[in-house]
Amino acid sequence: MNYKNTLEFALELDANDELQHYRNEFHIPLQKNGEEHIYLCGNSLGLQAKRTAVFINQELADWATFGVEGHFHAKNPWMPYHEFLTESYSKIVGAKQSEVIAMNTLTVNLHLMMVSFYQPTEKRHKIIIEADAFPSDIYAVESQIKYHGYSVEDSLIKLTPRGGESAIRTEDIEAIIEREGDEIALIILGGVNYYTGQVFDFETITKLGQDKGIVVGFDLAHAAGNVKLDLHNWEVDFAVWCSYKYLNSGPGSVAAAFVHEKHHHSNLPRFAGWWGHNKEDRFEMPDEFSPIKSAEGWQLSNPSILSLAAIRASLSVFDEVGMDKLVRKSKQLTDYLLFLLDSIETDRIEIITPKERGCQISIRVKNGNKELFDKITEKGVIADWRDPDVIRVAPVPLYNSFSDVFNFYNILKTVL
Repeated sequence: MNYKNTLEFALELDANDELQHYRNEFHIPLQKNGEEHIYLCGNSLGLQAKRTAVFINQELADWATFGVEGHFHAKNPWMPYHEFLTESYSKIVGAKQSEVIAMNTLTVNLHLMMVSFYQPTEKRHKIIIEADAFPSDIYAVESQIKYHGYSVEDSLIKLTPRGGESAIRTEDIEAIIEREGDEIALIILGGVNYYTGQVFDFETITKLGQDKGIVVGFDLAHAAGNVKLDLHNWEVDFAVWCSYKYLNSGPGSVAAAFVHEKHHHSNLPRFAGWWGHNKEDRFEMPDEFSPIKSAEGWQLSNPSILSLAAIRASLSVFDEVGMDKLVRKSKQLTDYLLFLLDSIETDRIEIITPKERGCQISIRVKNGNKELFDKITEKGVIADWRDPDVIRVAPVPLYNSFSDVFNFYNILKTVL
């Protein structure tokens, strides 16, 4: 497409956008002057769908009406409520319904997965992770290594880009696996790197690792609802994700996990809780734990219904739109944004997001000066600053427009 850096052209793209009307399904934060912010922070916290209040109010009404009996007699009974999310999640991450479960929070789920899937031995004890993975993931894997009596220095391999590059090459990951594969127990990568926006080659990395006997898992916090996933067919061992970024479920909402069906009948160790016990005799309170033979078997406790209601509201939008349309518009939005940014004549910024991306573009500010970010914030842009030198912007296809992208560019250009 022959792009133009004019508002008229952006409005023309909006007029031809088949998803444009979904913007009206979300609450757009307002500035003090009453105008909408240019909200480009869905990679940190997604906007609230207007239907969320309807879903939550239903559960509040049923709680008031039924009390504890709402577990069975609410319009949407609370006992199996997490199951109402299963089909939607399976479509979003490319899984069988038996392989996904809404539970806990992201880092809790990561720890639970490592309890089962990180079983170090004297020979095979190393973990591969990105050097610039989200800090919580680093803390989690380091604490697991220490818990098993190994040292971080000996057991943690941190992937870094080549000199002068910002993305990690798949061939460099392959080289490490080939060189140290017999000593590596687990690969755990962010499906989309939170800092650079790089999308990893899930299928290739999974095969490379598993061919060497390595367990492969992914943190999909920045991937779920953002990029096309096919976890079952890629044969990923496990994955975890939160629901409040691209999945728009509200701050701190219940997270989710994927466990490939090949592990459902295994005797993997796990931390157990009663909600993971077989449903047939769960309420007979048996002394011996008998896990459900699906991803549900990794549950600990019954989840927050109000949180699940918010997730269900957002997932109902995803059910209507589908990931194919979202990914297609995401590419159009980011292609247009990159065209506009490239037209700015300046040496103060550079793009560090590679072509393998979702809807996040990471802009490095040379010399790490946060003043630029503060100025665009003052002019109505809600984006995200990450030390030491990156502005992250995410034009989310569900509610961002091409005119949002143009207006952001225009503000950035003016400030520069």
